[in-house]
Amino acid sequence: MLAGRRVLDLSWVLGGPFAGQLLAQLGADVIKVETLDGDTARRVPPLTEAGDSPFFLSVNRGKRGIALDLKTPGGKEAFHDLLREADAVIYGFAPSVPKRLGLDFETLAAINPRIVVAQMIGLHDQGEYANAPAFDLMLQAMSGLMSITGEAGRQPVRVGYQVADLAGGLYLALGTVAALCRAQATGKGECVQVSLFDAQVAMMTWQAQGWLCGGAMPQAGGARHAMIAPSDIFQTADGRWIALAPTGEHFWRKLCESIGRPELADDPRFLDGAARIANVPALTRELADTIVTRPASEWESIFTEARVPAAVVLNVSEALAHPVVHERRMVEQVAHPADGTAVPMLGNPFKFADAPSLAYPPAHGADTARVLREVAGYSAARIDALLQSGAIADACEATA
Repeated sequence: MLAGRRVLDLSWVLGGPFAGQLLAQLGADVIKVETLDGDTARRVPPLTEAGDSPFFLSVNRGKRGIALDLKTPGGKEAFHDLLREADAVIYGFAPSVPKRLGLDFETLAAINPRIVVAQMIGLHDQGEYANAPAFDLMLQAMSGLMSITGEAGRQPVRVGYQVADLAGGLYLALGTVAALCRAQATGKGECVQVSLFDAQVAMMTWQAQGWLCGGAMPQAGGARHAMIAPSDIFQTADGRWIALAPTGEHFWRKLCESIGRPELADDPRFLDGAARIANVPALTRELADTIVTRPASEWESIFTEARVPAAVVLNVSEALAHPVVHERRMVEQVAHPADGTAVPMLGNPFKFADAPSLAYPPAHGADTARVLREVAGYSAARIDALLQSGAIADACEATA
């Protein structure tokens, strides 16, 4: 757990804030540092009745929020004073921005030698790619991911959520934790950098490694697995889809028995894993002709009782209503700070004995005065002066 560690989160939109939320879920005191205009994610539609963006809410729970103008002397000084009491800084600026704003590792380490700086970039920090835009769709396209996503022979398809941004956030959080461990051991901070492009290439794992080892070029195959058969989705009598993944001979025979086709297990075309891959079109036809004879609910009961690896394809509403989601508290009721109304929000996947239930994401600048007072030791008069100068903003404008 990261209890007692303080992180200044200067990131915005999705990937970086997701990393900050992961650190908060691990117990860190994460302070979201926004400009006076606020994170643009706050304005991504559609907004709730309370005026909040679900996009913003999804990656900013458990943080305190402050608003500083780092281009003003007062805002920069306030940030430096917070930096002295912090353990890590995370941000996702273009490579040329940190130096210009005085947020590069060398500048920050001169103020706090034990500070960890975790930097997310798009592609590379040097040469022609240093200032190239790097949005999620671009990264899915450039990394090869889109070439293996979608149906065979059809146009490339993006993954349904922003996997490039979120995978980058996971790597950024992990790198931050590793650097914090080293800083604790050595007393010296360091800079860790994560490229969103690097992260997506790394996530290609066995597909990319197979190609590097002389294998065939990976191709899109819909839901079908390229190396394991059967591992695909099949339509049921009621138009639903069910995923079958009976990996290994034991589960393959279990599947054949449970669908009333035990002879398939001894069919020479499907006798082992290699044969099933070689004859996957025929195997798919055999299974499809059988699965389409019953509705999804019947197959689900049959496969559950037989312990066959299978699952009905659920929509988002159905997935969030799944009993396991309830039992593992992956949807929590969180009080809205304005009126205490309970708002359902995604839960914490880290299951520690004392894992915190994270608070509602902060309003823009909600904790500026409180954080400067409690962390940096600022007086009410000093905070008032910063408010009047426009160097900071506080949602409540409360300094007492």
